[in-house]
Amino acid sequence: MEMKSMSTAAVLVAVVLASTVLQSTDAANYTVGDTTGWRVPPSGGNSDFYDEWADNKNFFVGDILEFNFTTNIHNVAEVTEAAYDRCNGTNPISIHSTGPASITLNRTGEYHFICTVLGHCTGGQKLSVDVQSGPGTNSTPGSTPNGGSSSSASSPVAAVSVAITSVALVLLC
Repeated sequence: MEMKSMSTAAVLVAVVLASTVLQSTDAANYTVGDTTGWRVPPSGGNSDFYDEWADNKNFFVGDILEFNFTTNIHNVAEVTEAAYDRCNGTNPISIHSTGPASITLNRTGEYHFICTVLGHCTGGQKLSVDVQSGPGTNSTPGSTPNGGSSSSASSPVAAVSVAITSVALVLLC
């Protein structure tokens, strides 16, 4: 009887672990500027480059912004809206000087990012995003909102997790 109890416990632990690993999340990872990365926008002086990059995306709590930049050439600072508008990086909320930098969007509302290297922000190296509390109703299950690459499991994997849990419960009862 003790052996059956231990094997039942082992199966239960395996099911719980499998379910935890296979659960889906809706978080998305975004590479700021895509292949351009985080730098003074390309030639042509497009000071709206990062605004245009963000325009077709919806950002949600839990999403991650990946700022790809060369250490000692750029940085990324979160600043207030007033500091963003003036390109003033003297009193940032936070600053990341080592690239690449991953920033998790952990609250709703506006986030404002600039490069504090002289002339970079005024040259267009600045980004403002508005973060919402949850994915919109137009998202399909297993998809990421508006083009972010997902670090999450897909819907079929979540379905397999439910199936494994169901089979294990039948076997244990």
